[in-house]
Amino acid sequence: MSLSRSRVAPAPKSRREVAVGSDSESESELEPPDAARPASQEALASDQGQEWPASSASGQASEQRPSTEQEDRPSLEDKSSLKDRPSQEYQTSRESGTRDLSLWEPEIQTPRAAGRRRCHTDCLEAPLSSAFGCLGWAVGAHPWFFLLAAMMLTAALGSGLIYLPKDKEEDLEQQYTPIGGPAKAERRFVQAHFTTNDSYRFSAARRSTEVSFASILVVANAASLLEEDTFTEVSRLDDAVQSVSVEEVNGTQIPYTQVCAKYKNVCVPPNPLLNAWQQNRTLDLRNVTFPIFDYEDHPIYLGGFFGGNALGKRMGRNQLLLQTKALRLLYYLKTERLEDKLRSKQWLAHFLNQFNNIKNGLNLKNIKVVHFTSLSRQLEFEATSKTVIPLFHLAYVLIILFAVASCFRSMYKAKTYYRGRSDEFCCEFRGNQRKHHREGIGVDDMFIMISAWQKTSLMEGIRERMSHVYSKVAVSITITTVTNILAFYTGVMSSFRSVRYFCIYTGTTLFFCYIYNITCFGAFMALDGKREVVCLRWLKKPETPDQKCPSLKKFCFPFGSVVDEQGTDVHPMNVFFRDYFGPFLTNTQSKVFVVVLYILYLVSSIYGCFQVQEGLDLRNLASDDSYITPYFNVEEEYFSDYGPRVMVVITKSIDYWDKEVRQKLEKCMIDFEKNSYVDANLTEFWLRAYVQYMKGNGQDPNDKNAFINGISGFVNYFPTFMYDINISSSNEIISSRGFVQTMHVSSSTSKKIMLFQLRSIAEKCEIPLLVYNQAFIYFDQYAAILENTIQNVIVASAAMFIVSLLLIPHPMCSLWVTFAITSVIVGVTGFMAIWNVNLDSISMINLVICIGFSFDFSAHISYAFVSSSQPSVNKKSIEALYEVGYPVLQSAISTIIGVCVLSAAKAYIFRTFFKIMFLVMLFGAAHGLIFIPVFLTFF
Repeated sequence: MSLSRSRVAPAPKSRREVAVGSDSESESELEPPDAARPASQEALASDQGQEWPASSASGQASEQRPSTEQEDRPSLEDKSSLKDRPSQEYQTSRESGTRDLSLWEPEIQTPRAAGRRRCHTDCLEAPLSSAFGCLGWAVGAHPWFFLLAAMMLTAALGSGLIYLPKDKEEDLEQQYTPIGGPAKAERRFVQAHFTTNDSYRFSAARRSTEVSFASILVVANAASLLEEDTFTEVSRLDDAVQSVSVEEVNGTQIPYTQVCAKYKNVCVPPNPLLNAWQQNRTLDLRNVTFPIFDYEDHPIYLGGFFGGNALGKRMGRNQLLLQTKALRLLYYLKTERLEDKLRSKQWLAHFLNQFNNIKNGLNLKNIKVVHFTSLSRQLEFEATSKTVIPLFHLAYVLIILFAVASCFRSMYKAKTYYRGRSDEFCCEFRGNQRKHHREGIGVDDMFIMISAWQKTSLMEGIRERMSHVYSKVAVSITITTVTNILAFYTGVMSSFRSVRYFCIYTGTTLFFCYIYNITCFGAFMALDGKREVVCLRWLKKPETPDQKCPSLKKFCFPFGSVVDEQGTDVHPMNVFFRDYFGPFLTNTQSKVFVVVLYILYLVSSIYGCFQVQEGLDLRNLASDDSYITPYFNVEEEYFSDYGPRVMVVITKSIDYWDKEVRQKLEKCMIDFEKNSYVDANLTEFWLRAYVQYMKGNGQDPNDKNAFINGISGFVNYFPTFMYDINISSSNEIISSRGFVQTMHVSSSTSKKIMLFQLRSIAEKCEIPLLVYNQAFIYFDQYAAILENTIQNVIVASAAMFIVSLLLIPHPMCSLWVTFAITSVIVGVTGFMAIWNVNLDSISMINLVICIGFSFDFSAHISYAFVSSSQPSVNKKSIEALYEVGYPVLQSAISTIIGVCVLSAAKAYIFRTFFKIMFLVMLFGAAHGLIFIPVFLTFF
């Protein structure tokens, strides 16, 4: 007897007369639906107001009549055989695994159940189920048409790969920073109002964009670098780097002096103190002050160039530098002209290739060195993606092996109809049904289709079986697919391009996966069904020499066992969920334990949510064994005291000669200096210096003419401020800028707070100001990531609730599905923090995936629960687990197997994907198989 139950009316026995071996029907031809239905079925269909095959496919028949009416009505042939069958054959044992749930528990329409039906919102579900039944009928009749059509579509769309851009570098700033970030607008303003000159007056702090550079961090093996022997080694290293030259295609050499950024026609020194010592070897390194060192009456700024410092007595605004553990060598290159930019890039690439040779050739004994360039992040990010290709190959192999293993079906069978043999142990492998297995979201759809196909009877025709499968599971698959696609397409609202592109590509992929599931994969199922029919017809004949051929028998039954064509083929795991796990889960003691377990899960998750760290550490874009990882580790350990040097820009023309205006502006500058993240001793502001300059020359700074006319002489005397004042042709100061030095901003939290506080000070100032540093482009992610994540989760959850409310025939089910989504997201967010995963654009992508998976698992269980015709909530829950519990478990395990290989990846990006996907699968499956089945019984 057929195990297809509840919302899909089982086929009458009269329909089974057209099954295998019947001369009246051939599987190779398609008769119109009206010609295929028996009179008894036609009468039943007319009474229900439905058309064939919708009456058996729509799943509404069982809802429109008492469950005891027309249930598995036997044909005349079957009735005659009933006399010889003991009544116990209708009640199969747990060992057989073929129990018909409609006979296991009589369906009695209790007032409670009737009341539930009035709450069903099946205005879309019923016609969709009927339509999919017709589609299944068509796929079963013409499998080759749907198979070839899918392949032709693949070939047509695959031709677009020739337009895929090749060798195009991915812009990390464009992908991993907010699209509408405030820092990008601030940068545009700075670029429009201030200029620089890399060839004569280079200043890294005054650049609006990231400069091209090579950086070397030197760490002393001894307690301090301030020793002559150590400085001698550092000087040798500096000389070796500056002697690097690269050969162009035409044979021309490009030396460092040709590409370096310059100050007064001299390459900017990589370290000011080292440069002073190289010029004067008698310089006393034990009498150096920090962070400003006066060398020959010229102040030298050392902040950011030395780290791991031990400071002594204070000398004015500075302190004596007693010891220092590390120093930085910065080699800035020109990038203003395109030609300079290309040459600098060539030199940096050659430097990266030669650095290890340089280091080994110098035989450094007193120091250790690590290196980094402005190209390193990009190059290492591209190299990282290639390191996981072997892991993906392994993942596919493991998934295929799991698919093979999970499709074994072994059961103890009753007497076979055609061979009359004794009871035997049967197992069959459906290889064709696994050819389109895929990794990721949507894989559970195929498992569910296979599970439904296995529950159909071999006595039915292929078209009827396919119609039965499609009407039973296609609506559930459609619900999860539509909601998943909506969840991903909501990601286009994200401020991060990487998230947008991922969501668009994945949403489109899911759409095509769905199309291939209901066409190509269904066609494979139909063709495999035809193979079964041919084999059974062959076995039905009297034994011939052909039947002794091992190869033919192996083709029909790969593992040497014959399928029982009379009953349905239920997987042992389905029996386990029905006979063991379901009853155990729905007893009172288990329910109490599940509730306590969920409370512990929720408390732990909420605690973890408050421990989440925000922001993407750029070192995580490279692999663990990359040379940039130790560089960032050394930088974090020794050079975290001083952060970026921040511009304070006056954005509009103001009366600088007005004393009240200057006082307002000075008050704002003092507010910046009072901030805990700013070093007040390192502020650099042209207006302060200019007022002192004018007063020193006996000029009145309150006189407009004197103020404007004196600027040219001031910038000649202090050329550093030349590019800080933007004066129009009409002698009007359009804009100007000063600089403040930030400190103690090594963590993502401190960067976020510092950026927020500085912008708040600028907004509150009576003078129009903005603050900017090129690093703010990346710092903006700290402010945007949480907002974007919450926005995407809320919108996606709302979209899923609306769709599920329309398609799942019970509003309470939609609420439970939405509850599961929220619960899983909270759990994943909390535990990913405990697992040392930051909330960044990478983990935000995975949280969008989390929404899809958490919906899939809960939606399938909830849909099966409300579709059940069982009279009690406990039996509904058991039946739901029997129907889709194993496919849900298969989906979770297959996905975990697919991503578990990424745990061995050397890159943070892929390990993060593994961690979050593991949590999503674990918590999603727990909700679908444990929490939701129990919670549904409470209402």
